[in-house]
Amino acid sequence: MSLDAFFRIGETINLGSHTFDAEAIKAFARKYDPQPFHVDEEAAKKSVFGGLCASGWHTAATWMKLNLESRLDATRWSGPGSVPEFGPSPGFKNLKWPKPVYAGETVTFMRTAVSHRPLATRPGWRLLALRSEGFDSADDKVLEFDSAVLVKAG
Repeated sequence: MSLDAFFRIGETINLGSHTFDAEAIKAFARKYDPQPFHVDEEAAKKSVFGGLCASGWHTAATWMKLNLESRLDATRWSGPGSVPEFGPSPGFKNLKWPKPVYAGETVTFMRTAVSHRPLATRPGWRLLALRSEGFDSADDKVLEFDSAVLVKAG
């Protein structure tokens, strides 16, 4: 099996869905993003959003949780050498929240492996580039970003 096949380059993977209920939105926001439109339903009604909505960080954290739960399956490895090992992420870019996620909304999260390349500074490691997205029940995009993860492939 090639690394392209293992990483599923170009294939969009459905990571699963999550419903953002009002109490979870408020609990996350009280702890990490205590803006009125995330923690107070009455204040949210009077805000630019017109209702309680999840923090963008809450949507991104939910993507991460589902991403880790459905991580590329190392049991599928049949190539030469050892099973690829996933390491840390060096970061992300182009993070956008194009539409608010309102209380009660269900978001479906996706990941597409875009490319991979060897790292000159870390022999045996590759940098796997990902495109990540979330869509609400109307199929409108509510989250998007580009990220990468280090993978030891030997």
